[in-house]
Amino acid sequence: MAEKPVYKRGGGFLLEETPVQEAFTPEDFTDEHKMLARSADEFMEKEVLPNTERIEAQDFELLRSLMKKAGELGLLAADVPEKYGGLELDKVSSMLIAEKMSKQGSFSVTWGAHTGIGTLPIVFFGNEDQKQKYLPGLATGELIGAYALTEPNAGSDAMNIKTKATLSDDGKYYILNGNKQFITNTAIADVFTVFAKVDGEKFTAFIVERDTPGMEFGPEEKKMGIKGSSTRAITFDNAKVPVENVLGEIGKGHHIAFGILNIGRYKLGVGAVGAAKYALQTAVKYAKERVQFGQPIANFGLIKEKLANMTLRLFVAESMVYRLAGLLDEAMEELNPEDPDYHRKAWDAVAEYAVESSIVKVFGSEMLDYVVDETVQIFGGYGFISEYPAERFYRDSRINRIFEGTNEINRLLIPGMLMRRAMKGLIPLVPVAAKVAKETVTLMPTMLPRPEGPLSEPKFALQMAKRIALTIAAVAADKFRENIRDEQEVLGGLADIVTAVYGLESVLLRALKGGDSTMHSLVELYAYDAMKYIERRAYDFLPYMAEGDELKTLISTVRKLTRPFTPPNAVIIRRSVADKVIEAGKYLFTE
Repeated sequence: MAEKPVYKRGGGFLLEETPVQEAFTPEDFTDEHKMLARSADEFMEKEVLPNTERIEAQDFELLRSLMKKAGELGLLAADVPEKYGGLELDKVSSMLIAEKMSKQGSFSVTWGAHTGIGTLPIVFFGNEDQKQKYLPGLATGELIGAYALTEPNAGSDAMNIKTKATLSDDGKYYILNGNKQFITNTAIADVFTVFAKVDGEKFTAFIVERDTPGMEFGPEEKKMGIKGSSTRAITFDNAKVPVENVLGEIGKGHHIAFGILNIGRYKLGVGAVGAAKYALQTAVKYAKERVQFGQPIANFGLIKEKLANMTLRLFVAESMVYRLAGLLDEAMEELNPEDPDYHRKAWDAVAEYAVESSIVKVFGSEMLDYVVDETVQIFGGYGFISEYPAERFYRDSRINRIFEGTNEINRLLIPGMLMRRAMKGLIPLVPVAAKVAKETVTLMPTMLPRPEGPLSEPKFALQMAKRIALTIAAVAADKFRENIRDEQEVLGGLADIVTAVYGLESVLLRALKGGDSTMHSLVELYAYDAMKYIERRAYDFLPYMAEGDELKTLISTVRKLTRPFTPPNAVIIRRSVADKVIEAGKYLFTE
């Protein structure tokens, strides 16, 4: 098998230019992709949204029946192998379904927990007997899955769990004792992936069935948002779990616990895209209907500015997540499904793009928070009233910055994982960054040849943005060395800069591959905004990294790389984009 070019490796986007035709975009969706998306969308429109009030009132019998209906339509089976009753779809299809299922926050969380962390540990790590026993029911909704990792003293620090598993004297059971909290789907789940430490030391995963003696469930948590989903604590008091229900290998449960988060992260990113599209559509509809000073508020310039900015951030997030989906599908296509080791290799293929998964999780969740916040603002006082949808959007969105590893943890992971991949020789980050840093200090951007053709300014901006990211990474690595893991403000700032690079490259590739004039205008706007953002974030921590002449040189370097750009006519672009959004009544580029 030929070695991947650097730009196709996880994190490689920072080191090499990605050819335009190599990037997957939403404009590449096939008719089958679109059909699946319509099927999921119709299910949400006909079955879920009309029942929002009952869902939010925690009608768990209804929630269970809706999951069963989703199963009958194949909406729970995208990632389950055909051999076990699933559809075994490509990642683009799986992510499209996830996007469409996100219009109702409580149902989306229920569905996502089941199809992701509730099912995939068994798909990837279950033995043949476990797969045959559980996967067919999970694929149809006959069984509902859940995932029990978090404990009162083990959230982001998952390895700190205290739940203990001890082998029974007869060797037939593991006896579980401990407490789990914030477990999604507890009220309706039949099958739980539970993490405990065998003999208090060996971090291990277990498949635990609901009727296991010694397993008790607490009351529903009273939550800020996603109120219709079930969230409870679980207590294990000498709960007897058959030894055959060990999932994977004893002592290697951390591979499952941390690996499943990569999938959860990119699924959360695409779910944020779907929720934001629905919020934007709702905001546009209200802005067209709400009359003030004798005309719809959609006519007002500052409302148009909001709608355009919501569209821009959504466009960036959508471009990022489906670019990642394309990379995941390419990685899967290189594998042989008949290989006995197929699922482990598939797991590794997903882990390859852990950096990108964290990026889309952070950007997507914060994009959604921005969109729903502006939706509330467009609704005005009514946005603060619970009978209007904006209030629920706002509350439901907030959890996404906590789910699947907090955004703070993910910001630490982005540069951390890049460094680890470099140390393993998977990407040539260190030599490339050192070379770029050396060149950049004396570089005069005005003397560089400008890219030609469409979107030449954003192309040049991307080149400069990558130089900034690599230069700062090289300086930080040299200054802090192994202690860099403790410099969280620096790592967080680097993560934001790297995220801006990935976002800019994603929208640029999409527009160059097949975008219309509106898309091109948004890319021009985002490129300018991204460079200003990169400059500001660099200034936030450069004075901590250096002082004196070294600091002056670094600041001068960042300044000269972010300055040689003519500002686009932002007012005209935003007005034009908003007018098109208002006319369409929804997001512009995809359904």
